[in-house]
Amino acid sequence: MRRSLSLTAVAALATAAFAVSAPSGTAANAPTKGAGHSGVTYARSCAEPVKKDYMACNALHVTSGTPLSANAERDLGLAAAPSGYGPSSLQAAYNLPSGSAGSGRTVAIVDAYDDPKAESDLATYRAQYGLPACTTANGCFKKVGQSGTSSLPSADGGWAEEISLDLDMVSAACPNCKILLVEANSPTMANLGKSVNTAVSLGAKYVSNSYGGGESSSDTSYDSSYFNHPGVAITVSSGDAGYGVEYPAASKYVTAVGGTSLRTSSTTRGWTDTVWSGAGSGCSAYDAKPSWQKDTGCSRRTVADVSSVADPNTGVAVYDSYSPGTGWMVFGGTSASAPFIASVYALAGTPSSGSTPASFPYAHTSSLNDVTSGSNGSCSPSYLCKAASGYDGPTGLGTPNGTAAFAG
Repeated sequence: MRRSLSLTAVAALATAAFAVSAPSGTAANAPTKGAGHSGVTYARSCAEPVKKDYMACNALHVTSGTPLSANAERDLGLAAAPSGYGPSSLQAAYNLPSGSAGSGRTVAIVDAYDDPKAESDLATYRAQYGLPACTTANGCFKKVGQSGTSSLPSADGGWAEEISLDLDMVSAACPNCKILLVEANSPTMANLGKSVNTAVSLGAKYVSNSYGGGESSSDTSYDSSYFNHPGVAITVSSGDAGYGVEYPAASKYVTAVGGTSLRTSSTTRGWTDTVWSGAGSGCSAYDAKPSWQKDTGCSRRTVADVSSVADPNTGVAVYDSYSPGTGWMVFGGTSASAPFIASVYALAGTPSSGSTPASFPYAHTSSLNDVTSGSNGSCSPSYLCKAASGYDGPTGLGTPNGTAAFAG
């Protein structure tokens, strides 16, 4: 039975998890009531890190209340659809191509620990929405440890929820993409970074990372060791704690992905994005500003670059059955937006040799939906935490309107 833990208990759980070599196998369920969310509560899937250079996943699962996205797929005529946005809604909201788009391209997911039910849960999700099967047998799905072999780490229920969210978001955005899951031995930056390198060495041109931790003076070294991969689109979630910066979203080599609340509207688009109050943003303390960022409020790297839905109250449907997962659940967090944007990069085509895909959206701002309302905190200058016309911190340049902004 899922239990609600106090913040003190979460901290204790996190400390215990880092003190032993094997994970506890349970999620860190600290309920957090989102501001203005009409009673919807949600919890972190992973304990917050309590040591330098440890990372936490940015998945949030709804624990009570009815999200605004509850009936989204049913409203599209899928009577038996689970609660939360599914592929049809997400593809429509972001004007993504259908048909064979993305066929043969591999999106890699990097997470910590093993999800023993990753493949079977993925099969349930895809069958529910009529997506093509993605299995080890048909060559679509592959799961490896951080060294690229079949030797896998210990299982963990919290990170399993993250893994299910990631796999399902790739499936929703790019049903024809192949999926490579690389599982790190533990949530240290070193092990996760080695897993990024493994994903690239195995041929992935799109690598999603839905985790983050505090910045440190080691970050520039991590940049060169793990994230400097020309011609590879690497996405990282910006964080779920509102205004403030996490690493590796702050890396100058990655696309930092913020978060929005996604709702239907009477506009021509039919949808509207506003800032999700939990999306991370701000100025990096260590990473240099990439040449394509022109905002003047940060002398160093500014987070984020682009965004998509992340608000648990407008959350996405996910299937996860590895304890404490309960089957069909609703998730949010920038852990949802990072794999989604990685998959949009895959739909856009193979990045050119030697390119830095994080720069692509800055050259195609007209192919993004500008987000102009909402905030994630108080700051100065205000665009770093408040939506504005053009670039702002919580949503970057905006959300996908097709794939043109992600090609180059």
